[in-house]
Amino acid sequence: MIEDNDTENLDTPNGPDSPPSADFSNHDHPHPSADMDNNPAPRKTPCVTVEEAEDDDGTFSYTGRFFDPQADAGWALYEGETKFEGYKRDQEEGSEHPWSPFEDAEEWDLAQWLVKNLGQTRTDEFLKLPITQNRTKVSFHNNRAFLQKVNGLPHGPEWSCRKVTVRGNLDDENGVPLQDEVELWSRDPVECVKELIGNPFFKEDMAYSPARAYADHAGQHRVIDEMWMADWWGETQKALPKGATIAPIILSSDKTCLSQRQASARATVLIGYLPAVKLDCFSSDAHSLAGYRLFHHCMALLLHPLIAAGQNGVEMVCADSLVRHVYPILAAYVADFPEQCLVACCKENRCPKCLVAADERGNGFESVMRDPESTKEILERRKNGQHPPEFEENGLRAIYKPFWADLPHANIFLAFTPNLLHQLHKGVFKDHLVKWCIDIAIPDYPGLRHFKKGISTVKQWTGSEHKEMQRVFVGLLSGAVPSHVLATALGVFHANKDVLTELAIREHFNIPKLHQLTHYVQSIMLFGAADGFNTELPERLHIDFAKDAYRASNKRDYEEQMALWLQRQEAVFLREHHLFDSDSDSDTDLEEVEAASSNTTTIHTGHTLAKAPAHPHQTVEKIVTAHGATDFLPALQSFLRKNLPHINIIPGIQDHFDVYRQVVIEAPPDRRVGDTPKRWHVRARPEVVASGRKPGCPARFDMALISDGPRSSRLHTLDGVRVAQVRAIFTLPRQFGIYSRALAYIEWFTPFRQPDPSSRLQQVSRSTRQLRRNAAVIHVDEIMGQSVDVTLRRGNAYEVVNDFYFNEFIDSEMFSVSVINSRL
Repeated sequence: MIEDNDTENLDTPNGPDSPPSADFSNHDHPHPSADMDNNPAPRKTPCVTVEEAEDDDGTFSYTGRFFDPQADAGWALYEGETKFEGYKRDQEEGSEHPWSPFEDAEEWDLAQWLVKNLGQTRTDEFLKLPITQNRTKVSFHNNRAFLQKVNGLPHGPEWSCRKVTVRGNLDDENGVPLQDEVELWSRDPVECVKELIGNPFFKEDMAYSPARAYADHAGQHRVIDEMWMADWWGETQKALPKGATIAPIILSSDKTCLSQRQASARATVLIGYLPAVKLDCFSSDAHSLAGYRLFHHCMALLLHPLIAAGQNGVEMVCADSLVRHVYPILAAYVADFPEQCLVACCKENRCPKCLVAADERGNGFESVMRDPESTKEILERRKNGQHPPEFEENGLRAIYKPFWADLPHANIFLAFTPNLLHQLHKGVFKDHLVKWCIDIAIPDYPGLRHFKKGISTVKQWTGSEHKEMQRVFVGLLSGAVPSHVLATALGVFHANKDVLTELAIREHFNIPKLHQLTHYVQSIMLFGAADGFNTELPERLHIDFAKDAYRASNKRDYEEQMALWLQRQEAVFLREHHLFDSDSDSDTDLEEVEAASSNTTTIHTGHTLAKAPAHPHQTVEKIVTAHGATDFLPALQSFLRKNLPHINIIPGIQDHFDVYRQVVIEAPPDRRVGDTPKRWHVRARPEVVASGRKPGCPARFDMALISDGPRSSRLHTLDGVRVAQVRAIFTLPRQFGIYSRALAYIEWFTPFRQPDPSSRLQQVSRSTRQLRRNAAVIHVDEIMGQSVDVTLRRGNAYEVVNDFYFNEFIDSEMFSVSVINSRL
């Protein structure tokens, strides 16, 4: 029995449902966090483009998207004042200086450092050091005085502690039922939504209404990446009053052990620390079910404010200082597979989203989705002593009151989003696909990019290592395995998977994580791109919200200290980023310092060479022999005739050239992938022979995409580009005049041929002319980016073979280019 001062008792798990299967365990410091979706707002006029620009060749291309609003939503009621604007006004109108309660800017900087880096004990030790007391002369002399000042800073929603009594199925020596009292630390999720939606930091990134986005003006090619472009928002909006504003809640809870990852917590707020106790008041066969019920009970208490807010809405001041009627509604739930089953009230041998049978998860067929209303009805009948057959058929657990039962407009089973890290990268790819293909291919598996010793020695795979391996996997296997093995689409895989059984690689495909892939399309259509719901973010935030907070405590009564620690972290962040005016001059100074300390200098827009050549004054003979630039002089002569016809000098073996090891290609961002510019390092580096203790280095002459026409109109397609191998990067000596543009000696490959029918990779081969490699000299700024980067164990793959696959999976930009090219 679980009880608290405001809720009714729950049944003890000692009836017909005991003992439950013990297939889920609690770990230290589980915590749910809420993430409100913040995305760029759509235009209000139907089907308009953000930007349309004329290219150099007179054609038009778009850099934006076309939007069609889907509902009358996001209406502003009246103008208001955000919490942060109120803080700023109070500060400006008050008599206190802007650094209050600290003495000055330097003391504020020290306070920030102490809060971010030291726990209570270490802070006290630091403040008691003689050098601190005698020289620093701060206004606080011990940790107590320091924390009083920090606690006076504006901070996020308040934390509260709620006692929950758990009565077990065991008695003490007097026959009295044993019980445990646990603490639930939480804060109002509605207040957390107010904090997020009213944060001016997100003003330019907010969406208050849904819309459909298209890649073309005619609306033939729909684009779905952010949540406001997907279907869930538009469908949910229809159930609300006209003009209502939805605040989609992305809920996550995590109990896992973690590795270090980089992530941003700016739009994520911790709303509670769930109790993790042993529940010794229960017999061993009832532990698991008692833990499940405690989880749901505490989650129900924590999320209770969302019920009324989701039904009736709450007026909130948004980031643009306008008041809207906001409905915070649970949209998505990010969790790993065991926790999804816990939330769905089902056993772990079943799918938490659909009703596929336990032994049919490998068939690839779509099954009926679980339904919240019917699930609640089955659990209610079970609670009343009935034995509905659907209880066993649906693989349910006896959790009689799921926390999501009363949340309005929420479907918990649809809310489970793809888990790319555990399902796709670690699950299907690393645990299964890699193993199958190694068994099919050759035992002596060739080393791959970033895997100099092969992959069998990798013990702990990180997310980045999974992705690096996946980039080259299809290209590696092409030609090494039967064509049926390379089926890449999920439907095609299921149609061809029997080949793995025929090859004695796999007996069955009843794999839970493989089955989860059947739900990916539906989830993406509902909520947007799957990478926005990966468990890598909540796992990283577990470090911030739980582990770091625990380390900062004195390990006694640590839950309260963790909550206070987090509150102080937020207070420092708010003061630092919102309450002080930003100093634009400092940003400019930083950029100037970085530019001054750089080892590179820009030669031409989008291309960077080292300030000094790696091989200055290099002879033609050396370029020919070391770089394999067999036709260097004829190619250079042809280039000069075409580009510098006024120069009468004919290059010869007496000339010397400054030669560089690499050029960095800097391309503008592909908006379909992200806002970050792309950088490729294209190398033309000859072999370095080992000398004494200094190790040698193999030659690297990279492949690259070379522009074969007007570049501006072809930035993001394969139209008008060809593959070439870069052999030498150099500049002209002064006798040819002052010519600032760097040059490259390349060897062409054939234009792209039709894709290979099995791998679907496009094919290219060495281009020859009169039985010699087809070479040319080009401007370095005609290089558009690196296309492939694969080596064999010994020697350079480019020199060993003549035919290649163009690897469209090498990075996100190249994959987008290939997809667009296939549509042209």
